[in-house]
Amino acid sequence: MAEIKRLKYCINNEWLASATGKYMPVMNPSTGVQIAEAPCCTQAEVDAAVSAAADAFPAWAETPIPQRIQLMFRFKSLLDRHLDELTELLATEMGKVVSEARGDVLKAIEVVECACATHYLMQGDTCMNVASGYDTVSYREPLGVFVGIAPYNFPAMIPMGWMLPFCITTGNTFVLKAASMVPQTSMRMLELLIEAGLPKGVVNLVTCSRVEADSLLANPLVKGISFVGSTSVGQHIYGTAAAAGKRVQALCEAKNHALVLEDCVLERTVAGVINSTYGCAGQRCMALPVVCVQESIADDFVALLKKKALELKLGAAYLPDSQLGPLVSAAQKQSVENWIARGVEEGAKLVLDGRGVKVPGCENGYFVGPTIFDHVKPEHAVGNEEIFGPVTCVKRIRDFEEGLAIMNANPFANGSCIYTRSGRYAREFARRTHGGMVGVNVGIPVPYSIFPFAGHKKSFFGDLHAMGKDGVAFYTETKTVTSVWFTEEDAQKAVSTWDGTLTRS
Repeated sequence: MAEIKRLKYCINNEWLASATGKYMPVMNPSTGVQIAEAPCCTQAEVDAAVSAAADAFPAWAETPIPQRIQLMFRFKSLLDRHLDELTELLATEMGKVVSEARGDVLKAIEVVECACATHYLMQGDTCMNVASGYDTVSYREPLGVFVGIAPYNFPAMIPMGWMLPFCITTGNTFVLKAASMVPQTSMRMLELLIEAGLPKGVVNLVTCSRVEADSLLANPLVKGISFVGSTSVGQHIYGTAAAAGKRVQALCEAKNHALVLEDCVLERTVAGVINSTYGCAGQRCMALPVVCVQESIADDFVALLKKKALELKLGAAYLPDSQLGPLVSAAQKQSVENWIARGVEEGAKLVLDGRGVKVPGCENGYFVGPTIFDHVKPEHAVGNEEIFGPVTCVKRIRDFEEGLAIMNANPFANGSCIYTRSGRYAREFARRTHGGMVGVNVGIPVPYSIFPFAGHKKSFFGDLHAMGKDGVAFYTETKTVTSVWFTEEDAQKAVSTWDGTLTRS
């Protein structure tokens, strides 16, 4: 048996052994074998990470923005160079198949590339003669220490993409609470960032329990929290941190729906649903677990969906020909299987059962095969709550209006999509859907990183979303400066109540 690697935490660019006596297992989900253990950092260690970030902030904020962006350019180059290594590491510890793991890293690199244009997004505004002789300019300035609390499902894209690049290029410092089940990808990427020339204290990384993570919500040195995870935890973080005067963006659960109309291109639609539902084994908040299908084509749709799902090759995540990998943990596998059982109990028709699958050579892996429920009713919990697994629920609908109403009744609104050849229905859907990210014949409508990841309703708590202009605004605050210059003669004149800035009397 290979040696279990004991991981460290990082403060001031130094990797330190924790004083804790508690370590959290890091597994290989494909085999069920433990490969590492992450420290449950002590409260003192978590506090030290925040203090290091606070100490580093003044000098980093004063660093000219071109120098901060140059760091991102060097970081991007190293990420490109180590893409294969990071892909294999991510696939091994998280369970995504190679193509998905590579995409996870590439999406992180995409945000790093976008962050190289932060100087454009940080530009303020100017206006001369807002009153006679008075000019006003605005600037965007960093706030201080931000904390990122990352989930397990995207170990590269979320912490090292959505959170870190815009945070530090705008001049803030960062403490990452990495997901304890999958910390090695973020740790390796931080090593590369340090190699790129990261100043000490600008980025620090810990792994810890919820108790220590909770302390970050009230720490007076922390100015903001970026979180991705469950809705219950997101609501807690939003309520607690916002009450302490901190900025919060909490990206939470989803139950994305597709509306499939009878005029769709059926083969391509099914292919899109297969990719969207079973990619990442369904463990993504932009997965497509529910499909509202017009009754006139529902039988054909379900038959073809089952056929294509059965063609998916289950296998170890790091093998190049695997198409569906394992779930992240034994607990998550059990949770998904419990949901399948609940769907059967509720009366949904189980068309394809993914429980009990066996993968040769990976008998102890956390695999659940593609699962399909048909005739899912609006009252069935299996079709309304997030399962986070490879489970498709088909809701049969009469027409566009019924389908849209069912979709919009869901309390989550991360993404939604429509499959149709009708421009009129596509436009009407985009206008009226509650989903914050909308796809027209696109099953995973995650936008390019110059746009925000814009979940709605119970999928998001906060005011400013991740990435794009929203991301830069989240990590900065606006300062306006109004000035006037006068002659000696002007200086002798009386000063009005509004010091000249009121333009009407």
